[in-house]
Amino acid sequence: MSDDTAIRTRDEIVIRDPRDGTVTGSVPVADVAEVRAAVARARAAQPAWRATPAAERGRTLRAAAHALAERGAELAEVEQRDNGRLRADADGGIAAAVDTLLQYAESAPLHRGRSLRGAPDALDLTRAEPRGVVAAVTPWNDPIAVAAGLIGAAVATGNTVVHKPSERCPHAGRLLGEILAAALPPDVLVTVLGGADVGEALVSSPGVDVVAHVGSTAAGERIARMTALTGAHLVRENGGNDALIVDADVDPRWAAAQAALGAFANSGQICTAVERIFVHRAVAQEFTSALVAEAESRTLAPLVDARMRDEVHAQVTASLADGARALTGGTMPDGPGFRYPATVLVGCTPDTAVFRQETFGPVAPVMVVDDFDSALRHAVQDAYGLAATVLTGDIAHAHRAIDALPVGTVKINAVFGGAPGGSAQPRGRSGSGFGYGPELLDEMTSVKVVHMAPAVTR
Repeated sequence: MSDDTAIRTRDEIVIRDPRDGTVTGSVPVADVAEVRAAVARARAAQPAWRATPAAERGRTLRAAAHALAERGAELAEVEQRDNGRLRADADGGIAAAVDTLLQYAESAPLHRGRSLRGAPDALDLTRAEPRGVVAAVTPWNDPIAVAAGLIGAAVATGNTVVHKPSERCPHAGRLLGEILAAALPPDVLVTVLGGADVGEALVSSPGVDVVAHVGSTAAGERIARMTALTGAHLVRENGGNDALIVDADVDPRWAAAQAALGAFANSGQICTAVERIFVHRAVAQEFTSALVAEAESRTLAPLVDARMRDEVHAQVTASLADGARALTGGTMPDGPGFRYPATVLVGCTPDTAVFRQETFGPVAPVMVVDDFDSALRHAVQDAYGLAATVLTGDIAHAHRAIDALPVGTVKINAVFGGAPGGSAQPRGRSGSGFGYGPELLDEMTSVKVVHMAPAVTR
């Protein structure tokens, strides 16, 4: 038997705890007939749920949020056994999920159309209507918060949902489905378990009206090809290769702490992790020294499975062969589980393996540049388009970066954070559509224009 976390047999997925490699359980895998039946159940439940007043849908979703909060500790423990996250990160994801459900419970009933200016004796308006059945295909790295966002926006606007959680985190996905479904009317939320074949059967179903996918770029691109044939509305947030620019005028130790947070949070297993660092030569030596200290001071969760660790290490090994140097980390550790050390690579170039590919692990690759223009020029050269960060005290540099970077989110002087309700559209290979925020309500609905003129009566 392989030492990978997710092991597929013909009828089940067996999960190993990433922390020590021990088997923690198994889940049955849905077949195509079961997937089609799940879609049919959600389709049958949708008319009644659509007809439910928006305020009542909001109250029901609030009850689901409170039920999730009550069982948060149980769910966090299950998630840790699936994906190995640190407990504080698992708890934070569940808290975010509860908040997101509550936000959609409040905001969806206020999701409104517009009045239009037409003839004086007529009424013209738009109204937002639910699209129907939503297929939500969600990831393992922040499984509860991401799933709650997609499910919450879909359900609150009158859609029903078939949810397929990642095969790398199936126990948590199944428990989340049980908790939320118990607070909703029957079949408003249906969960199916399995790998890529189950996901493909779901998103290719003719009964699905919306596909919402958060996960790998390769999977997202396959899904895009499938939905092009079915006509389902597609929302996807996929991988990134996010740049971090460190300008000459910033405190290098502060910049190193920002870079470490961006590269090592959740062991680098975040789509918006810092993947490419461009540091001005004037602060490069102090910055890299501080970044090494940051890396060596951190306690990281394991990577999700052996396959992920092997992929990360292969990229690091290829980068070292290309001429990069590891100032810390970069070696496969001994012992059980799937840990990988926080790694700092210097001497990188745009052709270095970790610069060319998304590296879903705790790797901070550094390239030294002579000026801000060079950093910006390199940062924009990327097939992805998720996010980027600029650390600078120069407002002109900040404005130039905001205009030039071809990404959905530009962050100035903070690798994470932002106001509640923020939303973004990924670009390039990173996806399309609004995957969160108030605009996700727009993705889950379609607009109908109504023109009402006076009748001619007898």
